[in-house]
Amino acid sequence: MKILIADDHALFRDELSSRLEKINPDVVLMQASSFSQALKILEKEVDLDMIIVDLDMPDMQWEEGIKILKQKSDEINIIVISASEDMRQIRKILQSGIKGYIPKRLESQTMHNALKLIVEGGIYIPPALVENNSEFSNNNRRSKTLTNRQSQVLDLIAEGKSNKQIAYEMGVSEATVKLHINALLRSLKVNNRTQAVITAQKMGLI
Repeated sequence: MKILIADDHALFRDELSSRLEKINPDVVLMQASSFSQALKILEKEVDLDMIIVDLDMPDMQWEEGIKILKQKSDEINIIVISASEDMRQIRKILQSGIKGYIPKRLESQTMHNALKLIVEGGIYIPPALVENNSEFSNNNRRSKTLTNRQSQVLDLIAEGKSNKQIAYEMGVSEATVKLHINALLRSLKVNNRTQAVITAQKMGLI
């Protein structure tokens, strides 16, 4: 996997690189300190899998920078990591097709789990957005309520699988499974696995 990290703070780029290397020792990492530099790297590196980008870089407004990156990156997943926790801004970013939004203020283990979830193909959405925004908690459609990973976890829970069995079937760690389950419970607004299955059945999700 090849990932480009774009952030104007070198220490944060290095910290993020270190976290990603722990998650996937085979990852190839590149760094950029601005939108412009990220675009130059993007022109040369045709096999990038992911771009992790900060919103607050001095050379462009984030709306313009993200728009150009999306135009140039085609099928590459773009993830935003930012100090901003403005829910309206986050909603706008996610609606534009960005594959995840990670607040920089996340606790260390939560940050690790969020990055692991994204590297493994999931989508990380801040829990507050899932809880408070009807767009991401629509009870009428599974695609709006749950991510693909959460749907997969829900199906396995309904089959009576343990966290260890779910982790084995999905090829992820138990910590990642717990992250998915916690997000699933928040999305369904329930407190435990049994309630999740019952509620999902009532909603026609399973």
